[in-house]
Amino acid sequence: MLGYWRDEERTAEAIDAEGWMHTGDLAQMRDDGYCTIVGRIKDMVIRGGENIYPREIEEFLYTHPDVEDVQVVGVPDERYGEELCAWVKLRSGAEPLDADAVRAFATGRLAHFKIPRYVMVVEEFPMTVTGKIRKVQMREESAKALGLA
Repeated sequence: MLGYWRDEERTAEAIDAEGWMHTGDLAQMRDDGYCTIVGRIKDMVIRGGENIYPREIEEFLYTHPDVEDVQVVGVPDERYGEELCAWVKLRSGAEPLDADAVRAFATGRLAHFKIPRYVMVVEEFPMTVTGKIRKVQMREESAKALGLA
């Protein structure tokens, strides 16, 4: 990509002086030389100095038998800077799920700092007109609902 059409400011943000495009994706190099996308830079949560990639937590929570879909965002926290909040859509007919049940499911299977402190059971996620999940709106709504704004 040479740049954004007639938008030098966005081009300068995305393409560095050596011509490399910075997509905002976070990847880990595997032993076989390929990369695995683990999330987005804007989505990364920094909790008490630990970098947490919501995608990793989401992938883990998908293994819960009652979880149909999940999104994880960071919310403000006085002590750690940010805490994790999981928005969970339950499978049809699933038993109610709360933060304690999620923590119990994750304990011993995720590092303690990666276990969401807050869980919000929702019917749907806020979406853009193009069908992308609006994590910025989720952060704002979570902070407000939890009294953290």
